[in-house]
Amino acid sequence: MAVHLPMSQPSPGLCAKPPLQQRGSASTTAAVAAVAAPPSTFAPQTTRLSAPSIAVNVRHTAPVVVLPDRAAKKKSGETLAGMWREIQGSHDWAGLVEPLHPLLRAEIVRYGELVAATYKAFDLDAGSKRYLNCKYGKARMLEAVGMAGAGYAVTRYIYAAPDIALPGAAGPCPSRWIGYVAVASDDAARQLGRRDIVVSFRGTVTGSEWVANMMSSLEPARFDPADARPDVKVESGFLSVYTSDDATCRFTCGSCRNQLLSEVTRLINKYKHEEISITLAGHSMGSSLALLLGYDLAELGLNRVGNGNTVPITVYSFAGPRVGNTGFKNRCDELGVKVLRVVNVNDPITKLPGIFLNENSRVLGGRLELPWSCACYAHVGVELALDFFKARDPACVHDLEAYLGLLKCPKIAKVKKDGEDPISKAKKFVLQQNFDTWRWRMAAIQVGELVQAMGM
Repeated sequence: MAVHLPMSQPSPGLCAKPPLQQRGSASTTAAVAAVAAPPSTFAPQTTRLSAPSIAVNVRHTAPVVVLPDRAAKKKSGETLAGMWREIQGSHDWAGLVEPLHPLLRAEIVRYGELVAATYKAFDLDAGSKRYLNCKYGKARMLEAVGMAGAGYAVTRYIYAAPDIALPGAAGPCPSRWIGYVAVASDDAARQLGRRDIVVSFRGTVTGSEWVANMMSSLEPARFDPADARPDVKVESGFLSVYTSDDATCRFTCGSCRNQLLSEVTRLINKYKHEEISITLAGHSMGSSLALLLGYDLAELGLNRVGNGNTVPITVYSFAGPRVGNTGFKNRCDELGVKVLRVVNVNDPITKLPGIFLNENSRVLGGRLELPWSCACYAHVGVELALDFFKARDPACVHDLEAYLGLLKCPKIAKVKKDGEDPISKAKKFVLQQNFDTWRWRMAAIQVGELVQAMGM
């Protein structure tokens, strides 16, 4: 089911972003509409609109916290503290995505901004001693990227590296900064209605991460040693990034997985006598890591606290690819891992892996299960689909700031671009690597999937 929200004709600056120093400034605020501005009336469309649109596809497949503005609260007559469980997907966002609820819209943007912070803090200066790591210390990272009022305290940085050796390299690639864990402050917890534990992941930047993205073969996750569940399979490249250990990392020890499980468990135990939520958010490859972590926590039962209570786990996925097979999707549903996928229908990454083998090719006539269904990739959760494209900048379709800009301002207010923002810089860095162009990367992924299909 797809419902489109008509919008005015976009300006040429759809994918243009303000410079970093203007984030949160009065000029930037004036340039875009309020984050939680409610959408206009939804109307079903039979053809794709030429203007950008938002669609909803429902598939059960002074620090001050940045919360929805007063207009949103007045419009809905509800507060986030009073309905946070519904906003976090306790009922699979039923009645909140069609039309898009202003509180949900604001929360999507808020978590998207926490993901964008990973790009802004990522050091792409080859001459820096922190090259390909975070530029700032934990205590000042959010403030340094213009989010001093986010209402969260960063408690740990996370590092990861796939167990992959690039051509000409002496050995496996070293660990790089991939994201952070943060927890809501006391003031923020009162406004949110609970103590929110956030894990935020950036997307693909380095060459080894691109190679991991191309490893489209499925592999059993086997996260629970007491119950391996060989039918639950995930993409081998994402699994490698999540589980590989780099003993030479000077910032931390242990795999990305061990770092995350240790820190999230510590925070759950610290706040176990409060209302807690676990929110995992990421862009592109980062959304895959967020979903793997969500499944891992639930499968191991680490989100279960005293008195039989379960801490809700919610994943906000921005421009995320498929992560696992139908067994993985079904198990996530069984465990109650809630996933809201924000995708651009023109973004090829959201259709990968699984170009040939996916949730649409596992059954015949909607009833007959085909023999290769266990090897089919499947998306997890509920999809919120955007629709935008810029011919002069095709990579815009995967750009996180373009996603957030459309959600913040459905009317597509023009924003002047005075300088190169960190996300565009990261995109340029990726394109300068030795893996040729976007077209060759997409071709490599497709060939890998074709080999997988032929080898069944």
